[in-house]
This record gives sequence, C-alpha cells and structure tokens, in this order.
Amino acid sequence: MKRAAVYMLFDAKGVVGEYVVHKLDRLREHVQRIVVVSNGPLRAEGRSALEALGLEVVERENVGFDVWAYRAGLEHLGWDALAQYDELLLLNYTFYAPIFPFAELFTEMGRRAVDFWGITAFRGPVPNAFTGHGVIPYHLQSHFIAVRKAMLRAPAFREYWQGLPPIESYIDSIVKHEIVFTEHFEALGFRHSCFADASRYADVHPALNGIDLLLNDRVPILKRRPFFHDPIQLDRECTDLARALAIVERESDFDMSLVWKDIGRVARPRDLYTNTTHLRILSDEPSLTPRRSSLRIAALVHAYVPDMVPEILARIAHIPAGVDVWFTTADDERRARVAAHATASLPANVTLREIRVVPNRGRDVSAHLIGLRDVALSGAYDLVCRLHTKQSLQDPFAMSRHFREHLFENLLSSRPYLERLLALVESEPSIGLVMPPAIHQGYPVLGGGWFENRRGAEEWAKRLGLDVPFDDSTPLAAYGSMYWYRPRALRALFSYPFTWDDFPAEGAYRDGSLAHVLERLIAYAAQASGHTIWCVQNARHAEKSYVRLEFKLQAAMANEKRTVKVSDDAVLPHMKALVRRGLRRAPSVLSSVTSSYRAVRAAYHLMRRLRPK
Repeated sequence: MKRAAVYMLFDAKGVVGEYVVHKLDRLREHVQRIVVVSNGPLRAEGRSALEALGLEVVERENVGFDVWAYRAGLEHLGWDALAQYDELLLLNYTFYAPIFPFAELFTEMGRRAVDFWGITAFRGPVPNAFTGHGVIPYHLQSHFIAVRKAMLRAPAFREYWQGLPPIESYIDSIVKHEIVFTEHFEALGFRHSCFADASRYADVHPALNGIDLLLNDRVPILKRRPFFHDPIQLDRECTDLARALAIVERESDFDMSLVWKDIGRVARPRDLYTNTTHLRILSDEPSLTPRRSSLRIAALVHAYVPDMVPEILARIAHIPAGVDVWFTTADDERRARVAAHATASLPANVTLREIRVVPNRGRDVSAHLIGLRDVALSGAYDLVCRLHTKQSLQDPFAMSRHFREHLFENLLSSRPYLERLLALVESEPSIGLVMPPAIHQGYPVLGGGWFENRRGAEEWAKRLGLDVPFDDSTPLAAYGSMYWYRPRALRALFSYPFTWDDFPAEGAYRDGSLAHVLERLIAYAAQASGHTIWCVQNARHAEKSYVRLEFKLQAAMANEKRTVKVSDDAVLPHMKALVRRGLRRAPSVLSSVTSSYRAVRAAYHLMRRLRPK
C-alpha cells in the first residue's frame, strides 16, 4: 500500500528520544511520507535527527493534545492530497516499537477488508469514570489508528476533524475523541478491525493490564505508561510489567537500551524500580556449575576504622574474580594499620593497589568521589564495589549491627551469592547500580527517606545535570553508601569538580550536609545516565524484611487502632517543638524520639492532635 503517516510528538523539554528516531526509521520501510507534529519546540539536534530520515517536521503550540496535533498533520498533508494514499496512519510517541517487525502487522491487517483499524482496543463497557455517567464504549485506542482510502476520501472524515470541539485536557482528548472515533465511523457504515482482537482478552484494558498477552500475540508495541504509572494503581490491577519484559528479552531483538535512556527522564526512580520489579532475591546455595566472572572488578574501600579491614577483605574474598582493592583512610597512623591488616589477611583473589590518605571532610562519600576519582574514571574496571568500615556507633548495638549486616550480607554474602549477582550484571547490560533495598528495620526511612536532604538534592541535581524526576517521599537511594556500580553510570558524579572544601568539617557532618545529599543522588545519577537500578537481597534478609514489612503494611492499612502507650515525657516536648517549627523537620525529630516503629506511630498520632487548626 501507499501510505502516509502523522506522528504526534510531545516532550516538555523538546527532546527527541532515540526510541522515536528508531521507531520512525523502521516505519519508513512501510510508509512513503511521514509528518512529525511536535506540540512544542524541539531541540535542534532532535529536529535534525528527524529531518535526516527525510521526515517532515511541524512544530506547533502545545494545545489540543494529540487530537489537534493529528488535525494539524492532516492539514499539513492536505485534505485533497490524502486521496492519493491507500492508507493513513495516525500514531504517537506513547509507545516503544517495533518490538516485533512492523511487516507482520501490515501483512496481517492487509488481509482484512476494513475501512479503518487499530493495534489495541479498550473493550468496555465499564462505568464511565471520565464523565460520571454511562459506560465507556468499545473503541480503538488512539495511539495507533490506520484509515483506508474509502474513508479518507469520504467528506465525513474531513468534517469530523474540522468539527472537533476544543480539547483542553487529557480527559477531553479521551471523551471527545478517543472513545468517540470508532463508534462515530462505525455508525456511518465504515468497517473496522483490531490487530489485538479485544475479544481474546479477559481484561477491558489489555494494553495496560495484559501486556504479556499482547506480546505473546506479537503485538509490535509496548506502552510507556506501565513504566512510570502509579505503582499503587498497577498493584491494584495486578499489572505485571516484569512478565512482559521477560517476553521481550526472550522473543524480540528490540534494543531495550532505547527504553532505559528514555524512561529515566520520565519515571521517578522508585516508581520505575517498583513497576519493573528490579529486585532479585539471590541464593547462597552452591551452584551445580560454579563460574568465575570475566568482569574487571575493583573494590574501593574507605577504611576509617582499620580494625574492620580483615572482615571486609574476607567478604571481598567471596568475589569469583580477581579484584583490585584501593583503600582510603584519614591519616598516616590509620594508613599503617590498614597496611598491616591487609598484609596479614590479603585473599588470594585480591591485589592491593594503593592506600591513600585523604581529609575526613565528607567522610566516605568525599573519599570516594574525590580521593578515588581517577580510579573510577580510568576505564580500567567494568564493575566497582563501593565499601567502607561502617559502625554506626551513634545507634544502639542491635540497630547498628543490623544496618551493617544489611549492607555487607546483601552485597557480599557468599561466593555462590556473588556468582549469581555478577551473572545478573553480565546478563543485563543496562544495569548501572546494584544495592540493598531500603533499610526499614530500626530506621524510619520508609515514607520519609529524604529527611533534611530534599532541597539540597534538588539543587545539586541541577548542578550535576541529572534530568530525573524526584521521588515524593522516600528516594530510591543507596542508604549506607555501599553498592556495586558500573563506572560509566556514575560519571556525572565523578566528573564534577568537587573539592574537599565543598564538604563540611567533622563537627558539621549532619543530615542535610552534602555527603547525605549525594548519598541520595547516587541512584538518580545512574538513572540519568540511561542505566537501570537494581536491588539484591539474600534469602535470610528477605525473609526477615518481608514479614516485618507485611506487619507494618497491615497495621497502616488498619490505621493502627491498637492503643500504644508512650511516655508523654519522652514524646510531648519533641512534639511541641515540632509544632513551633511549623512541622518542617518531622522526620528528623521523630527519628530522634525513638527508633521503635510503634513509638513512631504513636508520636505521629500525637503530632496530628497537636497540629494547629
């Protein structure tokens, strides 16, 4: 068929994603003329990439959503000129493609004697939440609709577009166009079909809730929305994006790096991590086929407490590869002790490269980003394990022990565990950062993990050029500052010219200072670079974590109706001070009251009672 296409594009910053260029390049094999209509101005490099493909680019004001953009594209093509085409495609930027070759789609739909068709449909009817009355009728979804010659030539087609009402919201675009189009032209006698026949799927919205079923039927598109959509809603619908991604990996040659480079600018890190299920519970059981990794690995260790060096080296000995170890420490006396411990307990797989003395301003964070900057940027290593001699002496014994074990056991549990961890990294080229999940036992991180660091993180993200939306309450972060990473994923952090004076002196090291801010930006830097963030846990920690999370969740869902006795003497003064400061420092005050979950809950309810009306 001789085809034309109108491709609607929107990006708030005028970026033309690589996935857009890839999709339209593949579409050119089947379409003779493509008009890209951008709602808003495009960056010069993006527009040039489109024009290099021979595409026509129309930039317009961002009004009317996709509906008016389609109309602008039709007007650019010319109503009379449309008659020369056998088929017109109306499609947009809201999906990745082709997951499977477009040729399969066009071949199949070419066999069907219809006047217009789509790839996916909303099956309906269900109560119409958009209007508050009636039902949502069955309709082809507007992200991809094809119109054949008879309908293109009909006066009714031009009249439909020229008679469109104002489209002033996303809901308008659905109610006044998307759910109207199919029914309108069916009523006029035009026949339609859907590539993913909606009658085959039990869910009314398979493009969101049955993604894997569509891919099993070789539907060539993958919607962007499931990557950044509200995880609570996807949880309620039991949407399984991870199952769909496994099919893409197994059945398709689509380059998933196109997805990660794009979606990192759109999705909040914790939402993306949750929706893609980028968590692996790894076994410590010996493998039937032990393997040695071919990755070039370094361990960068800040050894402020030299007596912990033997324990750390024993952990590094689990790594099934040769490892170069670089130490930093705070003074010459500590350096001598680190050297003595390293000499006495150096594992066979470890080469000691250097022990550097660095200022203790910024502690382990500055020692990493400044003291070992040259190592991270050298290009000598595929993967780095970042460690330090964490003791958390300010916390009670059981808490500090749990935090230390949470970090070391989930990063360096055993040789079989690390065989699986490194195999995961090797199998997923997109991985930029691997870390333990957010700690939640003993530490009030969940629901308020920014603490006093949100404002500073936003300011530093701008300086560092990290184009990633921020998580609302608890950032996806490497709490405790230990993690595995690919050096290229954190290049933005290492390339920035931090100095020791940027970091506070020891007496001013507190929440809200630069070291704490950067701790929360590590994952943002990895995502901004087009990489994915994964968490890993061993089975023992997963068991303990899950049962406590389940209890906390059921308690929160039940609104914690049980009476919890908390001494007014322990809580009330803090709460009164909290109110006087306008509730600005709630998380840090609550954590200073007690680390007990029940006491924090009681303090929260007391705070609500004391809140000024």
